[in-house]
Amino acid sequence: MNNEFFFPGVTLLITHYNRSGSLERLLTTFHDLGCRFDDIVVADDASIPEHLEKLKTMQAVFNYRLIEATKNSGFPGNINKGQDAVTTPFTFYVQEDFVPSDKLPQHLADALQFMNDDKSLDYVRFWSFYRYPTLKPYGKGFSRTIYDPWNLNHRKFFMYSDNPHLRRSTFLHKFGRYQENIDGNISEYRMSISFMQKKGKGLFYDQYATLFEHKNSPDEPSTFDRVDWKQKHNIFILFLRWMYLKYKFIKCLWELKFMRL
Repeated sequence: MNNEFFFPGVTLLITHYNRSGSLERLLTTFHDLGCRFDDIVVADDASIPEHLEKLKTMQAVFNYRLIEATKNSGFPGNINKGQDAVTTPFTFYVQEDFVPSDKLPQHLADALQFMNDDKSLDYVRFWSFYRYPTLKPYGKGFSRTIYDPWNLNHRKFFMYSDNPHLRRSTFLHKFGRYQENIDGNISEYRMSISFMQKKGKGLFYDQYATLFEHKNSPDEPSTFDRVDWKQKHNIFILFLRWMYLKYKFIKCLWELKFMRL
């Protein structure tokens, strides 16, 4: 590798559950890209012995701190305890089933510089399933996420996401902890509502699908299932989807205004 990228003041935080092969692939890719961090924390959510033993073996290779759990607490509890273990000013959060591209290191360096220079920034997102609806150019391929009250796209309520991002390690102090003992998607959504209610400020990488690949192998498949009816295209299903999205928009708007978190 010709280039070395050291990220001072940054901890790479990875949440893990029964995907030690995916974790090894992620850490190997970061190594091959020349990425070095002040610390690496792997938060495990009570994986089965087969994977946990591999995690302990890999510690000697990748020099990370392994935060274990006595019982499975779900994604919200796992990311909370992982964040609790971070001692650096910044946290670079990545789930174990992502793979960074060779474009990532320079843009991560840019994001870290932005956050050091602009104390108002709370986090920078590098990957997404879709473009955030309203963006204002910021610099070096990043844009500011803007809440537009006149935009009727329900996706505007997802200003925060736990997809790969860099954030201040005080993030949970400012916006609250992930709510535990509920579905991970709901907990993530409520974190986004809290982020918006408390006037969080973030950046979004414009070419959002280019810095990471969300990759699942057959032996370590994704645990996320899409709702089949949303993918169908007959007129009746499309009408139901249209009605659902209108309901979802109104629900999100009400929760943004009145939900207390």
